[in-house]
Amino acid sequence: MSESLPIITLGDSTLRQQAVEVQNVHDARIQKLIDDLITTATNANGVGIAAPQVAESVQLFIVASRPNPRYPHAPEMQPTAMINPKIVAHSTEIVKGWEGCLSVPGLRGLVPRYQTIQVEYTDRDGKLQTLELTDFVARIFQHEYDHLNGIVFLDRVESNLDIVTEAEYQKNVVPNT
Repeated sequence: MSESLPIITLGDSTLRQQAVEVQNVHDARIQKLIDDLITTATNANGVGIAAPQVAESVQLFIVASRPNPRYPHAPEMQPTAMINPKIVAHSTEIVKGWEGCLSVPGLRGLVPRYQTIQVEYTDRDGKLQTLELTDFVARIFQHEYDHLNGIVFLDRVESNLDIVTEAEYQKNVVPNT
């Protein structure tokens, strides 16, 4: 049975570590972690979550875009576990978009990201997958991928003027998106 795990926040050293590669996708601990991450993201209104955010420094994250109170305009998709992911190609076009993070509660930032990326990852069944992701889902992937490398979205914000509180974001930005 899956459970909602505690999410660590900025300042916890695990968020700044390089995550280690998953050696055995079929390990019961990894399979349970996948289920727990999906539950945790759902319960926290996240559109993605990386294992380091629950103090597990392994190369695994969930992309789970869906409309919710934090991201009312998010596209709907099935939660997808991405193990040992890589960005293998990307567009030259970079677009700024608002991001928040379950590990950085209360803040949003305007973050530049590639518009389109081609990615490879191992799925929870151990199969290698290749996908092209665009727009919001590409942004989620890049955000979660950063977590595997000890990077949080605030590290990518170009100016402190591009950081707002969650309350200001919900009041002034969401209605305009």
